[in-house]
Amino acid sequence: MNKQRILVVDDEERIRKLVVLYLETDLFEIVEADNGDDALELALNESFDLVILDIMMPGLNGIEVTKQIRTHKSTPIILLTAKGEEADVLEGFEAGADDYVTKPFSPREVLQRAKAILKRSSETAYLKFDSTNRDIIVFEHLEIDNDAHKVTANGELVNLTPKEYDLLLFLAMSPEKVFDRKELLKEVWNYEFYGDLRTVDTHIKRLREKLNDVSPEASLMIQTVWGIGYKFEENPE
Repeated sequence: MNKQRILVVDDEERIRKLVVLYLETDLFEIVEADNGDDALELALNESFDLVILDIMMPGLNGIEVTKQIRTHKSTPIILLTAKGEEADVLEGFEAGADDYVTKPFSPREVLQRAKAILKRSSETAYLKFDSTNRDIIVFEHLEIDNDAHKVTANGELVNLTPKEYDLLLFLAMSPEKVFDRKELLKEVWNYEFYGDLRTVDTHIKRLREKLNDVSPEASLMIQTVWGIGYKFEENPE
C-alpha cells in the first residue's frame, strides 16, 4: 500500500520536526521545506496528498503559497497560524485553504486534522463500501458520491478541494433552503466570525466555475439569494 505524501512547511525547525515526528509514525511519507519559495516549487512539481503550511515564513508567506497552489492544483492545505492572527486565517480560507491549526498546538491535533482531510479527499474510499449500499445524492445533472467523496456533473469528474466538496454537499443536502454567509462559515468551516465573509463568496465562485467547466446546468444549481446568501436548487430555470 502506497504511503500518502505530505509536504510540511515551517521555518521553525523545532515545530517542523515535531509535526514530522507525529506524522511519520502514522506511515505517511513526509517532505519538508523551511520557506515559501521552496514549498511552492515542491507543491507544483511533485504530487502530494496534503500540504501543511505555516503562514509567516521567509520569502513567500503561506497565504501567497496557497494562492499559487490553488491556481494549478486542488491539493488539500492546512495552515499553521500564530494565535490571534484571525485576519490571516480568513485570508487563508479565501485563498483556498481547507483548515487551520493555531499555534501553540498539540501535534496530535495536527495529526487528527490531517487524517480527517485525507479521508475526505480520498477518491478511492468507495472501495471499502458495498456498491449496493452507497451514500449517493443524485440530481439530473449532478451526482455526489459521499462514500467516495467524489462529484460528477453530466458524467464527468469534477476536481474539487475538500472544502469545496464540503460546501457543495452541505448545500445539496438541503435543497431550496437559503443559508446566509455566517451560517455557511460556521457549518462548513466550523469557524465563528462576524465580519468579512468574502471567503464564502470566493469558494462559491470557484465551485461554480469548476462545475460550469463540465456542466453549465450543474453550476446553475448553486443560486445566489441577493441580500441573504446562497441555496441549492434542484431544477433552476
